[in-house]
Amino acid sequence: MAYPSLEACLLDLEKHGHLKRVREEVDPSLEMAAIHERVYAQGGPALLFERVKGSRFRAASNIFGTLARSRFIFREQLASVQQLIELKNDPMRAMKKPWKHLDTALAAWKALPLRDPSSRPSMYQQIRISDIPQILHWPMDGGAFVTLPQVYTEDIDEPGIMKANLGMYRVQLSGNDYLPDREIGLHYQLHRGIGVHQTKANRKGLPLKVSVFTGGPPAHSVAAVMPLPEGISEMTFAGVLGGRRFRYTYDEGYCISTDADFVITGDVYPNENKPEGPFGDHLGYYSLRHDFPLMRVRKVYARKNAIWPFTVVGRPPQEDTSFGQLIHEITGAAIPQEIPGLKEVHAVDAAGVHPLLLAVGSERYTPYLPTRQPAELLTIANHVLGTGQLSLAKYLFITADDQNRVSTHHVDEYLQFVLERIVLERDIHFHTHTTIDTLDYSGTGLNTGSKVVFAAYGDPVRTLGREVPAWMQEIKEIQDARLVMPGVLAIQTGTFSDTAAALKEAESLDRQLQSRLQDLQAFPLMVWCDDASFTSANLRNFLWVTFTRSNPSHDIHGVAAFTEFKHWGCKGPVIIDARIKPHHAPAVVPDPVVEKNIERIFSAGGSLAGL
Repeated sequence: MAYPSLEACLLDLEKHGHLKRVREEVDPSLEMAAIHERVYAQGGPALLFERVKGSRFRAASNIFGTLARSRFIFREQLASVQQLIELKNDPMRAMKKPWKHLDTALAAWKALPLRDPSSRPSMYQQIRISDIPQILHWPMDGGAFVTLPQVYTEDIDEPGIMKANLGMYRVQLSGNDYLPDREIGLHYQLHRGIGVHQTKANRKGLPLKVSVFTGGPPAHSVAAVMPLPEGISEMTFAGVLGGRRFRYTYDEGYCISTDADFVITGDVYPNENKPEGPFGDHLGYYSLRHDFPLMRVRKVYARKNAIWPFTVVGRPPQEDTSFGQLIHEITGAAIPQEIPGLKEVHAVDAAGVHPLLLAVGSERYTPYLPTRQPAELLTIANHVLGTGQLSLAKYLFITADDQNRVSTHHVDEYLQFVLERIVLERDIHFHTHTTIDTLDYSGTGLNTGSKVVFAAYGDPVRTLGREVPAWMQEIKEIQDARLVMPGVLAIQTGTFSDTAAALKEAESLDRQLQSRLQDLQAFPLMVWCDDASFTSANLRNFLWVTFTRSNPSHDIHGVAAFTEFKHWGCKGPVIIDARIKPHHAPAVVPDPVVEKNIERIFSAGGSLAGL
């Protein structure tokens, strides 16, 4: 349906059994987020909080909590959007059979934003930041945050909505050193369009005008997270996905989305930053306090009966997992089409998205040679690591399969396929002193760390082990050893103290394991962890621990390792030190008192009884 507002969408969800109302008064400080977390974990419905303590506005969450619900919301537009993306890759299809693409042409017309004839946002009332529901998501958060914002900026050299950027960058509404109702924090990371706009404004010594929209048609929120090519307006995509042109006006030079529930306008001045955070983020850890742009608030608007949308992020999976699934469904093969030879790519949500990327490519360079080894795969890997947000990947596994037996979306099978084929002396390639995800604290500094490519191709070179070798109990440093999956062991030793000590521990392990080198050929990967039982309990734990708690250049060791002409390799297993380090951010943990308090909502007679 072409929803004109967030409320229209929520009423439609309720009509079809996809929404529950929470009628009890709920505290926005931790309680609302805890309720959302429990409902999301159970695959439950969208939520409409009717009584938010301290605010006259209602709030909604878990709107995109399942892929099935997202498909329902966009049930009338998904096919047209997918077809438009396909036509971009093969525009001749429309020329050959134009009568089959009339619906697509209509959808494309809806991409054109519509300027509202009214000169001022008269449908809005002016409010303060403190009137908005002040949602604290996790116990150590630095204040209230906007978690479903649509942050709008324009190019100062090419103003106008067609060159504008709409992104989902978290916004801190309160806490820290922000002047109440007058200042808010604007957090954005690497490879974001807003950075280009702020850089241009800074060069001219001018403030960047910023509008933060929340609510409105659900297509607007999805558009804000879509990985669109630079120069393509997210507002056009919002119109296509929502089946309704993006409506806007201007007030004193600031763009106003006239369908949004709330609008915050303000300015970001050159070199004007304040500490933002902490915030419990999507890797499952807190992102800590760091200086980020300060936004001076100019005006805050709210529609009559406005609804404040929010989500909760933390250790995956979370609602943003469903966002990722929807984006993949919409874009289909778009990214592989952009990278020659790439067949499939998957940013693994359970590992925090950016820390782990799996890919399947082609290997066509030397079909005339009898030995099959990575060649084209390395070209593809470099292209992947230079493409948009894929460039934030920390671990990239890439393989080719001539018989199409492997898929990146079957993570355990994919990893076993690679581990059967990888030649540890040859197929590991490091990128040191480079950029990683801002939220990843495993590196050497903010945005700074390393990357590694594991590229495997050819016939299997080993049969993966399925039992922990009994002799490992003889190694005094190893307190526990568990099988994670065929070919992968989790080993537990003492806790990490510092890098120097870790290197000595690694050398000691290496000396003892080298004597069993032949036995270890069946185990090309070992994860050095704080709790082998937890790490090996399931695939989700293994992925989270291994790839969020390690920096490849510092934390990858190898049995019988060597460096030859700047190339690193090993003759025995790769050992990834995924123990918690002193510089790591703390993990996100719920408040037990709050968990007990929200039982009233789920117990007999509560709004969510039975969920």
